[in-house]
This record gives sequence, C-alpha cells and structure tokens, in this order.
Amino acid sequence: MRLIFLGDVVGRSGREVVLSRLPGLIDTLEADFVIVNGENAAGGFGITEAIYDDLTDAGADVVTTGNHVWDQREALVFIERTPNLLRPVNFPAGTPGRGAGLFEARNGARVMVVNVMGLVFMPALDDPFGALERQIEACPLGSGADAIVVDIHAEATSEKQAMGHFLDGRASLVVGTHTHVPTADHMVLPDGTAYMSDVGMCGDYDSIIGMNKDEPLNRFLTKIPSGRFEPALGEASLSGILVVTDDATGLATSIEPIRLGGRLSETFPRS
Repeated sequence: MRLIFLGDVVGRSGREVVLSRLPGLIDTLEADFVIVNGENAAGGFGITEAIYDDLTDAGADVVTTGNHVWDQREALVFIERTPNLLRPVNFPAGTPGRGAGLFEARNGARVMVVNVMGLVFMPALDDPFGALERQIEACPLGSGADAIVVDIHAEATSEKQAMGHFLDGRASLVVGTHTHVPTADHMVLPDGTAYMSDVGMCGDYDSIIGMNKDEPLNRFLTKIPSGRFEPALGEASLSGILVVTDDATGLATSIEPIRLGGRLSETFPRS
C-alpha cells in the first residue's frame, strides 16, 4: 500500500498549496490512502466544515487535528457528522467526535488511523500510551487492519520517539505533527514501523511556524502582546511523506519525504 501523509495545513497559503498539489500527487505517486493534518487550516487556528470539505474533495481520506481542534467552535458540532475528521483519541470520554477509525483505502485495504496528543508541554489529556495500547489491542495490525497510521501531535521530540519505539512492529507509521518544522529522521524502525519526528507544515516558511513574523518576534523581544497571530500569506511549501507498506504484513518498506514549492529545498520520492 502507498500512503501519503501531509503535515499541518496553516492558513490560506497552506490550503492553497494542498488543494492545488494534492490531486496530482495522488496520481503521480499512485497513492492508495491520504491523511492530512488540518488543525491550523482556518486562519491558523482550527478547521471549519467548508475547509474540511475542500480537503476531502482534493483527495484527503482522513483529516487529523490536535490542540487547536476546537478553536473554530463549529467543529464541536460538525465533527459528529464527519467520521473522517479525527480529534485526539486521548480526550476525556464524552468529548465530541472520535479519535480513531477504520477506513477503506482506494485499493480496498483497511486502514486504521489514530490521532493522539502528547502530554509534554501540551494541554493535559489522558495517557497517550495507554490510549494507543487500547486501540492497537482492539484492532491489531494484520488481523484487524491492513495498515495502522498514528498521528502523534506533540511538542517534545523525545515523547514522539518514545511512541515510535512503543509501537514499533505494531503500526505501519508513527508520524509527528504540531511543531511545523520538518525533521530529518524519517526512517523505518528495527521492527518495521515507519517513523518521523515531525513531518513539517503545509504553509509559508518565511514565517515563525507559519505565522507572520512581526507579532511572534515582538513577543519574544518585549514580552508584551501587541496583536493577534496571523498566518503568513507568502508562497507555501507542501510538506509530507510517502510510506510504502508490505501488503502481507502491513509494516513499512520505505518512507520518503515530500517537499514542494515555497522556500524549502524540494525533494520528491523516488519509489
């Protein structure tokens, strides 16, 4: 199976690069399944139903989120009727929406996607490791799902790495989101799980993590807010990965970065 995962979509420029590039990527890379993190898609904060529809119309099979999932209050309502929009699975019981799902890929395979949020330097939620253990036990790789993808939305690289090793051999892909800067550690772990600490963002990199530089810089220099954070609106880079899995085991055979457009050096999968 061939899986595309795109990092956090930030604001209008991020949406534009995803909507313009994703359909062609799916065709060129012969992707069977696409996951996009959309938690910063609406002006940098949250996601609306209209934006969710745009992302799925462009080819996203599942849209994941993170700590900004409820910034657009309408998400509390429309998430209940959009099973392909996930919020972190370790929110307390009774939170609207769902944190995991089993979905059908274009080739007919069963793909379980789990969205989880880390705890280090993040809002206090339930234990992410326990939440993932329960999901894997309920739907194991092989017997329950042909592929398992985990989006760990977290600040600390150490926590993401720990999750990768915790799930090595039991998930197809563990990929970090949230910090908006692509790391260089994409690899297949010893027992067959593809891993990357942060896939980066789909947004304007002439920015501070996707935001216009002026206000974040002012706050670092003066410690006094002078306005709102606003997404940078320059040409965006699309940041993602392509993961190829073994149809017999569901484990990864390769992981390669995708970076297109904008200020970052471009790279494209060879496989």
